[in-house]
Amino acid sequence: MNDILKDASGDLLVEDGDFVVGESDLQHQQDILLAHKGEFKESPELGVGIAEEQLNENPRQILNQIRRNFEYDGMVVNNVSIASSGNIVVDAYYNSN
Repeated sequence: MNDILKDASGDLLVEDGDFVVGESDLQHQQDILLAHKGEFKESPELGVGIAEEQLNENPRQILNQIRRNFEYDGMVVNNVSIASSGNIVVDAYYNSN
C-alpha cells in the first residue's frame, strides 16, 4: 500500500516542498502496534497498545491480538511470532487486489 511516509521521529517526510509517498505497509503495522484502541477515530477498535501488552505474561494472547488487528485493517497475515531475541516477527501485507 502506498501512503504519505513519516520519518523515524513520526514527522511527515517532505522533499522539495512535497510530501513523500511510498510503500507504507511497515509504517501502518507500526502505527497499529503502538496505538491504543480508540486512537483511530474511523476505527475505534483498532490498536494493540504494545507498550502495555509487553507486560502481559501470555505471549500467545499478544500475538493473537496483533493478528486480529492487522486482519481488521485489511492485511493478509501469514505469520506473527516472537523470535528467540524477543522481537515480534510479522509477515503481513495489504492485498492490492
